[in-house]
Parts: sequence; structure tokens; C-alpha cells
Amino acid sequence: MITPRFYCTQTLEAVAVSIYCPSVRASDVEINVDETLLTVHINPYFLRINFPHSVLDDDQSSATYDPSSGYLTVTLTKETKGQEFPDLDLLAKLLAPRHVEVPKQPAIEVIGSETSPQSELEELVDLTDAISLEQREILEAAENDWQFPQTIAETSSPLQLSTKRYYGFLNMYTGYFTHVAHTENDVNELGSEAESCLPEERRAKRLQHEEVKWDEEHYMADYVDDEYIQELLAWEDPELGNAECIFTESENMTMLHLPRKEYLPTKSQERNLYLTLLTLLFAYAYDRRTTQHDPTPESAWTICSLVPAFSALDPPPYVSLESVPLSIPTSGFTDSDLASALMPSYRRSLAFPLYRSFAMADACQNDVAAILAKGRRTVTRYLLEMKHVLDHHEVYYVYNKIWVDDFCVWIQASASDEVLLDIAQQLNALAITKSMIGWNIEKLEAATLLDTTSSDSDNESSE
Repeated sequence: MITPRFYCTQTLEAVAVSIYCPSVRASDVEINVDETLLTVHINPYFLRINFPHSVLDDDQSSATYDPSSGYLTVTLTKETKGQEFPDLDLLAKLLAPRHVEVPKQPAIEVIGSETSPQSELEELVDLTDAISLEQREILEAAENDWQFPQTIAETSSPLQLSTKRYYGFLNMYTGYFTHVAHTENDVNELGSEAESCLPEERRAKRLQHEEVKWDEEHYMADYVDDEYIQELLAWEDPELGNAECIFTESENMTMLHLPRKEYLPTKSQERNLYLTLLTLLFAYAYDRRTTQHDPTPESAWTICSLVPAFSALDPPPYVSLESVPLSIPTSGFTDSDLASALMPSYRRSLAFPLYRSFAMADACQNDVAAILAKGRRTVTRYLLEMKHVLDHHEVYYVYNKIWVDDFCVWIQASASDEVLLDIAQQLNALAITKSMIGWNIEKLEAATLLDTTSSDSDNESSE
């Protein structure tokens, strides 16, 4: 089945879905409405939309097909007249499966029963069949003078012997780097061990690689000769103006081809996704600013090099949750959380790409704050643009598969505009200092200025 192109509009009383399905017979269309769920089947097309509120298939509803344009328009009555249907332009959210609540309590509860008398031992057996292993061990210990059973530990289990490791969005992926040694993946910092490294080993390799790539002379040269960098710092991103974000036809088509998944992250995983999002937006903001929104053949390498979750499969958090104070901001993140998440991005922007400037890193942080402040639609647009850059690279497209595609879906369907705005406000007030980077940047800059002043004085004396 093919998912057709479509778009939604609404009035106070109805919502209309326009579906592009050329060269079909309108008499073969099948339309079903079930509260918030609309399914449309007309061979070879199939579309399932989950609206935010319930709709009705009543006498005011209709379905019309225009053969000249190829559009089938399905108009459904809103169950509550005048109710606003939000996010009708977020196609990935509309296409996401309907969430079904699983009852926490059993559907059938036994009030009482009449059974034949059993021995105490048989009753104990029946009870232990319905309780957890830990409770069983306690009951068994009670029967044996509170001596808990002992077993000889096995040397190792088959699971421990496996070298398979998981990574990517919610740690859902594995096997994507099995043959990485045979590809020209220049951003991979784990080498042929990408599929076998433990998370702590990935982080150690990343930190070691950053130290190796740090070049004092390159940084000092860019610090002194910064005329072009100043031009890049003065560039203003037109997308971050006051214009409303309206998706283009190309963006809608890309969203239609995103994976159809429903994500159920834990609270901890959800926090980590927001932190990882910062690193993705930072990397794209750097490339967008340094190319002035005109990607180059090096853009894919630049973006992937600046994202620790790509180059070393090492996403945030980079600090322990135990360090979180009792008073937590409304976003759920402390300044320490945000600074720790962005620290590797700062370091990598000073060690890897062509332009290495601390002021540039600060500008990228400000760009990230501005992107987040504009909400999910603008964040989605930036991620789609990043996806477009990586999709056109013969190697780095893999990072779309394990990270960016899922982020594009999750942002639309599950992320909170309120949380994004709160993080943006915190980033605007957050200062990452040069002393936090760990490379004695302030001393380097002072020494560079001293050398420059001495050279100028010598030149004036010789003249």
C-alpha cells in the first residue's frame, strides 16, 4: 500500500482532508471513521489519520473526488463544534498510531469462589504460583528456618558473551556499523569496535579523540585573523525572524516518508532526548551559520563531527542525575544539565571544523535558543534540513536512520512547546565560560595578544 500526499484544513464545524490519489475510481474508495481515527483505502493508496479530537461521519460529512486535480476531499464534522484541532500541519503526528491505554488493574477481579478444602501445602503452592520470584524465595525461606536458597553462580551467561551493543534513538539500533571498516566514514571515532564498545568506552574514546584533535596554533590563528569569522557572526538567520513556519510541499513529502512509530520513553529517556536535541541543533546551527544557509560538500562531515551521538555514539547526559538540586526549573533541567550537554559541542567546534572560534560557539548556542523558542515546527524544519544534507551523503545518511528520522517524528508527536520554550529561556541566560572547556583558552588568547602587540611594536621600531 502507498501512503498518499495529503493536507488538512478546518473550519469551526468541520475538518477536511485533501488526499492526492490520481487515476483511481472513486467508487472503490473505503472510508471509516472511529472517534479520532480516519482510514481511507482506495487501491493502491491507504491513509490512516489520528486526529487530536473526535470527528463524526454524519449527514453533513462528505467525500468528493476531482479527476482533473486527482484530489479526494473528505470532510468530517467535528463532534464538538468550534473546537480547535491543533497541529494539523504536523503530518508525522497525524500519521502516528493511536495510543491505547493499557488498564493498570486486571479487567476481571475474583470476588470470591467456592473450592474444595485443600491441604496447607497445596494452598501454599497455589499462592506461590501467583506471586513474584522474590516473594516465593521468602516463603521458601520461612519454611526452612529463614535460610534463603543458595545456588552456584555460573561463570558467564550467553547474554554476557554477546558483543552486540545498542545505540541511537532510545537505544533501538544495532548492526549499522558492522562493516564500518570498509566504508569511508571519517567521523567514526570508534573504529571497527563501533558495534562492541560499551557506553563508557565510547565516551573515553571520544574524549581522547577530542584531545588529539585540539590544535592550539589553529585556534590562535583564527583568534588573531578573525575578519571573516566576524562576518559570519554578523550573519542573521532569516528563518529566525517573526515569520510563521509553514511547511513546504517538499517538507510535507519528506514527513510522509518518515517512519510510523509510537515512542514510549521513560521520564529519564525523555530528558535525555531533549538534551541530545541540543547537540543536533548546535551542529546544524554551526554549519548553517558558517555556510550562511548554503550547504557545501563538507556540510555533512561538519554536522556529524560536531555531534557526539553520531561520531562516538555518545549522547547526553554527561553528568549524573544525582547532581540535580532539589529546586528544579520548570523545564526540568538545571543549568548544569544544559551546560554539560553543550560542553562537548563547544569543544568539538574548537577542535574539528575549519573555523574555530569561541565566539562562534556562543553564537551557535544563541541560535539553538532562538530555534527552540519558535517551537516544534521550526525545530522540525531544521531537523528536516539536516536530514536532507545527510541523505545526500553516501556514508553519513546512516545517522539519519539511527537518530534524525526518529527525532523528526518524536518532535512533532511528543515534544512539548512549553519545555522547548523553557529550555530556550535558560539557554539565553546560560554562560559557558572558556575556563570550563579545559584547554587553557584564556591563557592562549592572552599570550596571542601579547605576541601580536610585541610584533607590532617591533615593526614600528624598525620603521
